[in-house]
Amino acid sequence: MNNIHVYIFILLSSVFISNTALCQPNTRTNEISTTQNELVGPAVASIEDVSWIEGQWKGKAFGGEVEEIWSAPDGGAMMGMFRLITDDQPTFYELMVIREINNSLILQLKHFHKDMKGWEEKDKTIDFPLIKMEKDKIWFDGLTFERISDKKMIVNVIIGEKEPEGVDFVYYRQ
Repeated sequence: MNNIHVYIFILLSSVFISNTALCQPNTRTNEISTTQNELVGPAVASIEDVSWIEGQWKGKAFGGEVEEIWSAPDGGAMMGMFRLITDDQPTFYELMVIREINNSLILQLKHFHKDMKGWEEKDKTIDFPLIKMEKDKIWFDGLTFERISDKKMIVNVIIGEKEPEGVDFVYYRQ
């Protein structure tokens, strides 16, 4: 593993391996703090409300190419995948699902190394409950999707435990 891969792994591991990412408002999206999720409570929503993320999205982050692909809503859920490619090689993958739960939504994911060995324990997922929703913006606890246009989306992920910060993934529909 070269130095950039080690740095990315350590950076992402510090947030995603624990089940509770510390979340703070970031400089781009100060509208909501997700540190007090219990005070905000889950937003009422159905999977159809987030159907606009369906499709194949590509962008650049962490010194490489990033891609997310989301299925159409079906059976109260949407399936997704993420991958980071650096130096023409996969660095890591994520398998994701957004599903309806208790009249709201939750985004759950699992990380995998490029050899498909999981980061999280067998029965563990990283969970992001829905906090707030607007027509073009979805706030999960620690993860925000924002539709800029039909062809552009920004996903902001809170990374870091000691000094959390929002990292933007700017995606373009393929």
